[in-house]
Amino acid sequence: MKIGKKEHARRRKQLMAQMDPNSIAIVPSAHEHIRNRDCEFPFRQDSDFFYLTGFAEPESVLVLLPGRKHGQCVIFCRERDASMELWNGYRAGPEGVCEIYGADDAFPISDIDDILPGLIEGRERVYYAMGRHAEFDRSVMEWVNVIRSKVRSGAHPPGEFLDLDHLLHDQRLYKSATEIKIMRKAAKISAAAHIRAMKYCKPGVNEYQLEAEILHEFAMNGARAPAYSSIVGSGKNGCILHYLENRDTIKDGDLVLIDAGCELDHYAADITRTFPSNGQFSTEQKALYEVVLKSQLAAIKTIKPGGHWNEFHDATVKVITKGLMELGILKGSLKALIEKEAYSEYYMHRAGHWLGMDVHDVGDYKVGNQWRVLETGMVMTVEPGIYISPDNKKVAKKWRGIGIRIEDDVLVTKDGCEVLTKDVPKTVEEIEALMTVGAS
Repeated sequence: MKIGKKEHARRRKQLMAQMDPNSIAIVPSAHEHIRNRDCEFPFRQDSDFFYLTGFAEPESVLVLLPGRKHGQCVIFCRERDASMELWNGYRAGPEGVCEIYGADDAFPISDIDDILPGLIEGRERVYYAMGRHAEFDRSVMEWVNVIRSKVRSGAHPPGEFLDLDHLLHDQRLYKSATEIKIMRKAAKISAAAHIRAMKYCKPGVNEYQLEAEILHEFAMNGARAPAYSSIVGSGKNGCILHYLENRDTIKDGDLVLIDAGCELDHYAADITRTFPSNGQFSTEQKALYEVVLKSQLAAIKTIKPGGHWNEFHDATVKVITKGLMELGILKGSLKALIEKEAYSEYYMHRAGHWLGMDVHDVGDYKVGNQWRVLETGMVMTVEPGIYISPDNKKVAKKWRGIGIRIEDDVLVTKDGCEVLTKDVPKTVEEIEALMTVGAS
């Protein structure tokens, strides 16, 4: 199910077709980062670089040269080195990059200063994501300056730099059939992990133990890393949007908010569920939960080709504001409360984000100052929530310290949408039934 070199080649071809004539694109790989002393963080390839190459080694650079007779795709990479491979794992080397990953030409990364200026020379424009890699930015300018220094000898330096992100990130927004298959599988693995955590949960369990159950389910199914740091917030911790400590003991009567998703073959899932630690929602918890769920279902109904990005957010705002009014938490007219954003004290984030190789994936939300129109192949999250701070004296004590979010991954299809993460229970009845079975 992994993306093959033919699809990577198609992606490069599509990108080069959008580039101006006689231009060049330069895309560096991610760096390895020291964790402490001689230990490094697990390496994860830069998403743009991997999207175009499928090549997961550091110290690499992709160069695209539309129209070049000797090959349009050039990759600089580490050479084979038996002693280093013994310690740190196998390398593809320049020959392997051509054979395995479909590059037209490849050179040792140690030769880049000698070779790349010659590839840039004569090209009118350079496509590059300036400002993202400060050290590499300096290298790019040094290569251009080498060419500029030879102008009197007839060298032709590029006259313009263009942002590569604009073209590449728009392309990444539309998922191929293979990408969707991977994302469906990532969603299924993540759904199983949430179900496992719900079944395991009971008062007295620690938040980190639920996190361990989730990570175990990921790894046992081939997803060796989460797509982001897992959130397991019980009680008032569920009111912290990016709670990461995951260290408290879960108490009887707490709600538990879990926001977790795996990364599979460089593609992310992103799910949030909120459930009672003892398997039964209290009256107040159920009332707020039903508002959030109703808002999410209303939002999902709006997602279809031709709709716009903000439409599903507006749907959540309307339902949540009305629900908070009916519970006596907000007072006033629906229209006035929405206009002054009174809901934002309890619902302070957007209803979703793009999803793909990055959990908060690339792609513009507005085009020409207008909300983006949804099209087939786009994937987003839908994640409304209500969070009532334990210190909020403006509401009755019974509501304080309740944090609820419900999040699913949604694919825009030609007829509407598909909820990729539908396997995780989310109605009150489904959750209570699952946790009753899990506790028995």
